[in-house]
Amino acid sequence: MDFKDQIKLFGDKVEKLKTQIQTEEATKNAFIMPFIKVLGYDVFDPFEVMPEFIADIGIKKGEKVDYAILKEGQPSILIECKHWGESLDPHNSQLFRYFHTTSARFGLLTNGIIYRFYTDLVEPNKMDDKPFFEFNVTDIKDSQIEELKKFHKSYFNIEDIQTTASELKYMNELKSLLNTEFQNPTEGFVKLFARQIYKGVLTAKVVEQLAVLTRKSVQQYINDLITERLTSALKKENDAEQSVTAKEPPVKNAEERGSMIETTEEEKEGYLIVKTILRQKVKAGRIVYRDAQSYFAILLDDNNRKTICRLYLNGSRRYIGTFDEQKKETKTEILTVDDIFKFEEILYKTVEWYDAEKVQAV
Repeated sequence: MDFKDQIKLFGDKVEKLKTQIQTEEATKNAFIMPFIKVLGYDVFDPFEVMPEFIADIGIKKGEKVDYAILKEGQPSILIECKHWGESLDPHNSQLFRYFHTTSARFGLLTNGIIYRFYTDLVEPNKMDDKPFFEFNVTDIKDSQIEELKKFHKSYFNIEDIQTTASELKYMNELKSLLNTEFQNPTEGFVKLFARQIYKGVLTAKVVEQLAVLTRKSVQQYINDLITERLTSALKKENDAEQSVTAKEPPVKNAEERGSMIETTEEEKEGYLIVKTILRQKVKAGRIVYRDAQSYFAILLDDNNRKTICRLYLNGSRRYIGTFDEQKKETKTEILTVDDIFKFEEILYKTVEWYDAEKVQAV
């Protein structure tokens, strides 16, 4: 099993167990130690992982950090642990105070779910206020796994990580800034573009109007970009599934048998959007579609009794039909297929209900 699969499985385990973990000590045993093990270190070898590592501060002796990962007998990563339900504040942590007293170049503050890696990019030998790398192990992205892999025993190299730490730090801050601007553009951000498209005087009223248009334009651009890339990325996978379906066509219902139905490109695009949303929760192969004369159905496990949603895209007005726990359909008008992204939480709940029914049946 490769590193990516190990981390994914570990994250799934954490999500399932967290409600059973009541103390900080239990968090260490159930989450932190297994995480260190996934990084390739022997948690029972004090030459690799030292629990209760002593980090004296001035006249205060015997002060301890929860764990230290050692390299050639010297600490390379200090780890402080909290209960999974606690927030992480570096200013109130022993890690922040002890960082400069050891030769460790990295600090890890974690509650077993959120992992924050720190170093001394701003001021030598003083831990930065902000982490250069952070992730949620229950929802970790592939790009984050690649960065985490650098801390694995087999690949760990202090110089290599420090080279990328600065880049990660500023990229994270830039992404946070962009997210803020995209959600609620500041006057400076609006004017940056307004000066290029508006030739008149930028009065307060004009800037206010353009701020609304800027936000809408950014959101529409992102939706278009996502749709375009998803359509391209999933095309091969979808073609492969359709090839299999062609060899073993599903049993068609009476409506399908009695009519000649043509699946439109817009319906296929809607299917790909739903599939992309849900592949974070279920395997992509479980999500299929069946086109009928009056609607386009997207199903779980190719089962008519597990309708995830229905799309009504062939009339003068478009709708999406979603389902509650009693399988009652609610139709909501949408302007474009991109609006399907707004129903992410409802679609998540629908597949969760169906999977819960499956467990109960077993």
